[in-house]
Amino acid sequence: MAGRQGDTLLPMKMSRAFIELMFYRACLTLSYQVLAVTAGWHIYELTKDPLSLGLVGLAEVIPYFCSALFAGHAVDRQPKKRIALFGCSLHVLIALLMVPVALGHFSGLGVGMYGLIYVAVGLAGLARAFIRPTYQVLFAQVLRREDFAQGSAIGTVVYQAAQVIGPVVGGLLIAWPGLVSAYLASGVFALLAMIAVALLRTNHEVLTPSELSMWAGIVQGFRFVFSRQIMLAAMALDMFAVLFGGAVAMLPAFIDEILQGSPESLGLLRAAPAIGSVLAGTWLARHPIQRYGGRYLLIAVAGFGATVIGFGWSTSFWLAAFFLFWTGVFDGISVVLRSTILQLMTPDHMRGRISAINGIFIGSSNEIGALESGLAASALGLSTSIVFGGVVTLFVVLVCWFAAPKLRNLELSELPETAKTGH
Repeated sequence: MAGRQGDTLLPMKMSRAFIELMFYRACLTLSYQVLAVTAGWHIYELTKDPLSLGLVGLAEVIPYFCSALFAGHAVDRQPKKRIALFGCSLHVLIALLMVPVALGHFSGLGVGMYGLIYVAVGLAGLARAFIRPTYQVLFAQVLRREDFAQGSAIGTVVYQAAQVIGPVVGGLLIAWPGLVSAYLASGVFALLAMIAVALLRTNHEVLTPSELSMWAGIVQGFRFVFSRQIMLAAMALDMFAVLFGGAVAMLPAFIDEILQGSPESLGLLRAAPAIGSVLAGTWLARHPIQRYGGRYLLIAVAGFGATVIGFGWSTSFWLAAFFLFWTGVFDGISVVLRSTILQLMTPDHMRGRISAINGIFIGSSNEIGALESGLAASALGLSTSIVFGGVVTLFVVLVCWFAAPKLRNLELSELPETAKTGH
């Protein structure tokens, strides 16, 4: 993992637009993380059923999956800031919905009150379908191509730092003063994100030609991805790793049944992987990987699977935190490498659609993985289901190692010209 001569933590020109984009990403991630912790604890507190946590994932992934491709096409066709503001406004709406639910105004609905929580989570999924590709396009608009690798690492640090702070804030607010304050905090962070993106000034706006229909544009994006083994293999690798290695979704049940912990424990354990990712991203910002990028990606995902197995076997808080920290380190390396690969391989006029397709592979697998974890925990037991997921992740890496030689032998320095030509 050798860095280039003269590397520093912020070697690129830190434009005002890049700083504003990072602030926007941090605030929106804080909003989502506080909401995720609060909604998860809220629903488990009401049901005491691990499957209900899996259904939270399903409630988010259905609207995300149904709208992601259309969102990606819209991002390529419409002004990016307008779409980003729409995503932020949905998070504000979620807070306005959940505060009266937390206050008990809908307690007369009985089981129907659970449905309102799932509706709120569904709106978060819809928002993410638009936010994810918009960020990727704005990222490419405020940075030079030669800065993509280190910009991805810095973006990962910002994102994961927010993932550290968000769960801790959410857990502390749930413990004191309560759910209402946690939902309100999520809304405030979303408002700050709206301000940041409203002030953002980008260098250029690249739009897909208007004569290209929506379906033709979506098909064009899929053809691009499926015709490139490196891109397809990178997406598939992370999809299956996240799908079967998603232990974080079961944390409320794991803390309650195995660690006998509290809301504060939930926030700290959810933050542990993000701390690992922050450290990994900080290292990669100073020492960007230039050689053997494909092999490092495969090794990182294998390390992620191995540490998920260790977490599943944990019986103490600190041991669980240790293994979750290392899942974050390996995941952070994987995220930076995959983001760099996708940014370098994607032509400017297709960034929205390619990011949306990547979201179908990766983003939706988080929530489907949460459902899989809930079903597996109900059938196999909590610890056994987590260990099983880690074993499957290792198997997926082994398959990719032999089935995708172009990814295994990838050198990142070979990719920039690929995106310029679109081949």
